Formats: sequence, structure tokens, C-alpha cells
Amino acid sequence: MADDDEVILLSFWASMFGVRVRIALEEKGIKYEYKEENLLNKSELLLKMNPIHKKIPVLIHNGKPICESLIAVQYIDEVWKGKTSLLPSDPYKKAFAEFWADFIDKTLYDKGRKIWTTKGEDQKAAKIDFTESLKLIEERALEDKSYFGGEEFGFLDLALIGFSCWFYTYERFGNFSIEIECPKLMAWVKRCMERESVSKCLADPNKVYEAVAKWNK
Repeated sequence: MADDDEVILLSFWASMFGVRVRIALEEKGIKYEYKEENLLNKSELLLKMNPIHKKIPVLIHNGKPICESLIAVQYIDEVWKGKTSLLPSDPYKKAFAEFWADFIDKTLYDKGRKIWTTKGEDQKAAKIDFTESLKLIEERALEDKSYFGGEEFGFLDLALIGFSCWFYTYERFGNFSIEIECPKLMAWVKRCMERESVSKCLADPNKVYEAVAKWNK
């Protein structure tokens, strides 16, 4: 792709899905324009570029929209091949990464949200469900590897790391410790945070908590 390609990302600062796309762009060294969306007053550009779901993130490449975060990450990997590959070339490893990314999307967001939107027994059940999902990811996908793909940061790491800036919020509302429940996973988070592409894109966990506390009122 040409250096003068127009690349725009519509997202929201605390979105664990939007951060996937931002990190992918950073990993590839792609110049892009970031546009912050107000989710209570969505821009005309967002509604035009994603008229079906009307949600962020939306990657806009030379005027053409790519919606849904994991699809956008795959698009970035295919279009800007460069020297960094996010998805494994081996078909089985690629399928493995896609399976667990799909598992993350189908479980963590809803279960995590229930921790800070419910109380009592409902919250207790949500906390158990959430930690059990994290343990599955830790035991079956991460195992004893540095990153989910082995020694290289890649697609599945991108799929999960955005949730880490919400961990503090879940812990505060649910009164539990993810590090105690999933020590290997939290060691992985710390490794990821050593990457500039990750540390510059992730939201401040304290700011996420403060925002959620306001929303929850």
C-alpha cells in the first residue's frame, strides 16, 4: 500500500475492541488519523460508515469502511504485510487463534459488564463466570507461552489485551483479584505492556473505573 493512503479510525477511548485496531496499526507502523466518538451522540461519519450496527470501531481505508474489530485487524494484516505478521501463517495455528478470539468476544464482554451492572447473587454469579472464562483462556490457550502464539506478539494477544484496562474496574466492583485467580495471565499482561504499541494505546485503568462508576450511577 502507498504511504499516502488515507487511514482513519473511529473509536472510543475506553473501548477494548477499538484498542485492537489501534495496536494493529501501531504494530504495522501505519500512519492514521484517530477520531474519538461520543457514543451518546454518534457522528454523521460513523453512521454513514457503519449504517448496519452503528458501532465503533470503524477503520476507514481510502474512504472504504471496515467494521468489527477482529475483521479490521485481519484486514490490516493482509493489506499491510510488511515485516510484521499478526496472524499465523500455519493454518492450524491461525484457526486456533481465531477460535479463541471468537471465544473472547462471545464471553468476556457480557460477563464483565454484569460484574459492574449487577449486585448480590447476580454479581457473584457473573464474577464466577468471568473468572472461569479467564482461567480457560489461561490454561488452554496461553499455557506456559510468553504470548498466545509462542514467542511473538500476535492476533490473539491483540484480541484480549484491550480487556486488561478494564480488569481493575471488574476487581473493584466485584471485590476480587484477577492476579490471584490467573497469575500467568497477569504476567502476560505485564509482558504486553512492555510493548510501546500496547502501552500507548491502552486506556488508564483508573480512568476507566472512574468513568464506569459515573455511568453506573
